[in-house]
Amino acid sequence: MHTEKIRVDPIEPDVGSVSKAASYLQLGEVIVFPTETVYGLGGDALNVKAVGKIFKIKGRPQDNPLLLHVSSLEMAQRCASEDIARHSRLIDTLWPGPVTLIFRKSSEIPHFVTAGLDTVGIRFPAHPVARFLIELLGSPVAAPSANLSGKPSPTEEKHVIEDLDGLVPCMLLSGKAPLGLESTIIDLTETPPALLRPGPISPEQLQELLDDLTLAPSASDYRSSPKAPGMKYRHYSPDVDLVLIIGDLGKALAHSKKLSEGKKSVILCCEEHAKAFANIAPVRVLGSIHEPYGIALNLFGALRDLSKTGVDLAISESFPEKGIGLAIMNRLRKAASRIVE
Repeated sequence: MHTEKIRVDPIEPDVGSVSKAASYLQLGEVIVFPTETVYGLGGDALNVKAVGKIFKIKGRPQDNPLLLHVSSLEMAQRCASEDIARHSRLIDTLWPGPVTLIFRKSSEIPHFVTAGLDTVGIRFPAHPVARFLIELLGSPVAAPSANLSGKPSPTEEKHVIEDLDGLVPCMLLSGKAPLGLESTIIDLTETPPALLRPGPISPEQLQELLDDLTLAPSASDYRSSPKAPGMKYRHYSPDVDLVLIIGDLGKALAHSKKLSEGKKSVILCCEEHAKAFANIAPVRVLGSIHEPYGIALNLFGALRDLSKTGVDLAISESFPEKGIGLAIMNRLRKAASRIVE
């Protein structure tokens, strides 16, 4: 299959270019499009055949529900069977933005999209290209990340081209995703609301808007029917073994030295610790510990690049689990083939 690549400005997208991409969706096709979190692989959520193509192209298990992307509050309400205005304080503050909210789904949304669940995750993206695309379609867009299942999520044009060129008819491209981690997911069908996946909006920020918030249960609690992506299957896996070391710098250095003996390894670390780790093995700096959003932005790209380094083993230090650090560690734990605590 030939893949048409359409490049648009991320802030002021060309009307004709986005309209062309939307025409593929209107015909029941699946396309790649940008959001502020990661690139998405989208199809018309109301078209079961289009949704089926998403699962097939990604190699995604059909019991892993898809999130819906909308371009207005009115469209979001169409997807839910309950009055979403009950959560207006949360919605007015966080939407449009990198937050997915789970509601009881409306009858308009096919069960195939939600893996048979009566709940649905809805996101109102802030990215101008994504919103314009959905608006032109006039229907919610079902969209997981635009990568092959299990691989690190795509934050750059080269990532989606690497994974999906020749598998989709169209890619709408607009440079690097601004945030680099998938959305925060909050389950509003539970009392109190539950944080199912940490993301760019931190628990500390959410707790200012919610009277109470429980942290995500363990993945094992959702083995039969996960409510959100990433709760059942291993995600973000690089093509080489990744060991995550939980602990302070001294512990990380000691374990890294032991693990690297006799192996060609690379160490993922913060800028401040790079010199110490460089005495053990080559390092890949993710960013400064004082600017954790930079680490988040660079994480998936670093995981993808591991396959091009020719190493036998990748080792990552841990990061403080506060703010967006919770999301960073969530992704590293899911990507790791082994965790040393």
